[in-house]
Amino acid sequence: MVRVKRKHVTKHIFITGGVVSSLGKGITAASLALLLKRRGYRVKMQKLDPYLNVDPGTMNPYEHGEVYVTDDGAETDLDLGHYERFSGIPCSQASNYTSGGIFLDVLNRERRGDYLGKTVQVIPHITNEIKAAISSLSGPDVDIAITEIGGTAGDIESLPFLEAIRQYRQEIGRENGLFMHLTLLPYISAAGEMKTKPSQQSVGILRGIGIFPDMLVCRCERPMEDEHRDKLAMYCNVPRELVFEECDVENTIYEVPLELAKQDLDIYTLELLGLHVRTLELTDWKQMVDTYVEPVNGEVEIAVVGKYMSLNDAYKSIYESLTHAGIGNSVGVKVRRIEAQDLEKDGDCKQLEGVDGVLVPGGFGQRGVEGKICAIQWARENNVPFFGICLGMQSAVIEIARNVCGFKDGNSHEFDPDSQHKVVHLMADQHDVTDMGGTMRLGAYPCVLEKGSKAADAYGAKKISERHRHRFEVNNEFRDALSAKGVVFSGVSPDGHLVEIMEFADHPWFVACQFHPEFKSTPLKAHPLFKDFVNASMNIKINKEE
Repeated sequence: MVRVKRKHVTKHIFITGGVVSSLGKGITAASLALLLKRRGYRVKMQKLDPYLNVDPGTMNPYEHGEVYVTDDGAETDLDLGHYERFSGIPCSQASNYTSGGIFLDVLNRERRGDYLGKTVQVIPHITNEIKAAISSLSGPDVDIAITEIGGTAGDIESLPFLEAIRQYRQEIGRENGLFMHLTLLPYISAAGEMKTKPSQQSVGILRGIGIFPDMLVCRCERPMEDEHRDKLAMYCNVPRELVFEECDVENTIYEVPLELAKQDLDIYTLELLGLHVRTLELTDWKQMVDTYVEPVNGEVEIAVVGKYMSLNDAYKSIYESLTHAGIGNSVGVKVRRIEAQDLEKDGDCKQLEGVDGVLVPGGFGQRGVEGKICAIQWARENNVPFFGICLGMQSAVIEIARNVCGFKDGNSHEFDPDSQHKVVHLMADQHDVTDMGGTMRLGAYPCVLEKGSKAADAYGAKKISERHRHRFEVNNEFRDALSAKGVVFSGVSPDGHLVEIMEFADHPWFVACQFHPEFKSTPLKAHPLFKDFVNASMNIKINKEE
């Protein structure tokens, strides 16, 4: 008997949102990906965003939150950070598409004559391009592709994406794709009731365009009652057992996968897709959550001095990486958020008093830079552990140039082109760049570490790879002068030209890097620099208490 080998088919999960935005589709998608991966399936993830920007790269953090960067240099939505942190599944250029990017591709094809003079329309041209983006995840090495649709059901700008996934599921067959709808069950305190009507209306919007959710995931502040589940099942035409609860977790978002696993969300998902339900192992994840909830080494307080402190999502990966570092050291991490511009106005650093460590993250533009420099000087002179990232490193070089080397006008070419001591300048390959979007040094690059340095000790390696997003670099003309005053350039590009990591020798822990280590930290494996920084802050606090 000859056994015919079955053709591999990638299964697709489409996650939509309803009622309001910011429900946590990204965390839900990431949690599901973790569970499916832990059951032995090869998973890829994707976010489709309805806004017209080509990518988030040129958007103000107050508009969109942080820009997440992948190894292959894509500037993406911050939800991709959740994808990678939760699941450990690497994202890429194919993991984030926007309406702007889709429309740009279609219009470029039209200008080339690819459509042979036909009228270009949303259907079929835009929807076909969206379906091609979805198909880019499919392949013999992918068992399940999860695609999150940004926005909320009912948004005008989301309609082409919803139409595209409707068509896509019809083309691949019901057995190869499912629709999961994340919705909200608001609690009306005055009435003392949880309401299902908004969710019913949200599903009604989807059904009106031909999308019939297979599963509902219901965000709520308090547990659902049987009556709520019964109503949703009846009026949304979803089997009762496929109505899931996603109640607010008590301690950390990393509890979400455990709560969904208790309800067998992943089992029902696999059964709907016709896939075998394999064993699930989450012991290490449970231990990680337990460590977060009950750390044995007390608590440290870290000051984060940035430019966009009023919006939590502007430094999302920074905060998560500090949490990971706390878990890695079994210590709680309390963040004191300080607006860099306030330090400039105050003219001192009293707001930093009492903290156990200072972190200065990246950013663009001159606003708040002098406040960052003030914070760095305070940390250096008071022997408080300091960690600088991207602009944080450039600010550290400026601070040492001014206050240690004696270059009183020391600055970056970005902020003072007329300075005689531009210790930070524009990278050579950036001089002829005119467009802002997608033109920086982006993605993963190698770095060689100096033996015996704090960086090398933290990594436990000689060569590393980290993700970048910058245009400016340390000016090599001043490296000797800085080295003579105690600066150690402990990480450089393989050709020795680009400074990747700098340290200050006469200090307990003063390390800064040009790249963005926060993009490679996970709750199960804290980034080495974050982990070492928090460890140093913890030891400083212990020594002070003794």
